[in-house]
Amino acid sequence: MSKRETYENKTIAFITPILEAKGFSLVDVEYVREGADNYLRAYIDKPGGININDCVAVSEEMNEILDREDYISDPYTFEVSSPDLSRPLKKDKDFERNMGKDLEIKTYKPINGAKEFVATLDAYDSDTITVHTDKESLVLQRSDLALVRISIDF
Repeated sequence: MSKRETYENKTIAFITPILEAKGFSLVDVEYVREGADNYLRAYIDKPGGININDCVAVSEEMNEILDREDYISDPYTFEVSSPDLSRPLKKDKDFERNMGKDLEIKTYKPINGAKEFVATLDAYDSDTITVHTDKESLVLQRSDLALVRISIDF
């Protein structure tokens, strides 16, 4: 297991009880390097949406655990936020939450002549997602997906 995966998994284990006690759900945890800085980010949600006070409350509780457990060896910044609508869908929980919704999909190679399209999510498993457009139903290999996110129609 990589250092990133270890940090993310430990964070998930520590933050999940905090979120459950507040009636929140965990959308994702990521440990990423951006430029010269490391970030540990927790994306949380609840029915009706997350507000800044929710993020602060979770952050305060989690910071105590991060200080006590001290399991991340590199300097980092911890952030708690709501999921951005433009955030890529990557995990099964992302797909589960967005069943029946229109997705913007970008692929590494053309699918029926196009590398970008909008389609409705019908199903998913560990290797594929099944979507439909006005014209066809498609089963796409997740390994062929460069980007999947909620389609925002203005």
